[in-house]
Amino acid sequence: MTADDSFGRLDDDDYPAYTMGRAAEMLGTTQGFLRAVGEARLITPLRSEGGHRRYSRYQLRIAARARELVDQGTPVEAACRIIVLEDQLEEAQRINAEYRRAAAGSADPPDSGA
Repeated sequence: MTADDSFGRLDDDDYPAYTMGRAAEMLGTTQGFLRAVGEARLITPLRSEGGHRRYSRYQLRIAARARELVDQGTPVEAACRIIVLEDQLEEAQRINAEYRRAAAGSADPPDSGA
């Protein structure tokens, strides 16, 4: 990948642009916290060729949500489970809304063409 290719991916939420140290600094947390949410399988950082963890902006948003819950007194493992359940609920609500739109569309009377 050339420098131009890498630079163009900076707008990609899934591009692993941040080192563990930088990610921890941005979140105002420790590298140990990032390891803990990784061990809880909330996020799985990509690894550089040298084996270093790299995080995307999307992963940092998830880790930031976990940190909010931990700061409120929730244990890390429970915070990770809550976030997974929140994500599953959001997905189920999205699918439900799609089904409702489809059902409402099929309930409309056909156009008479007149």
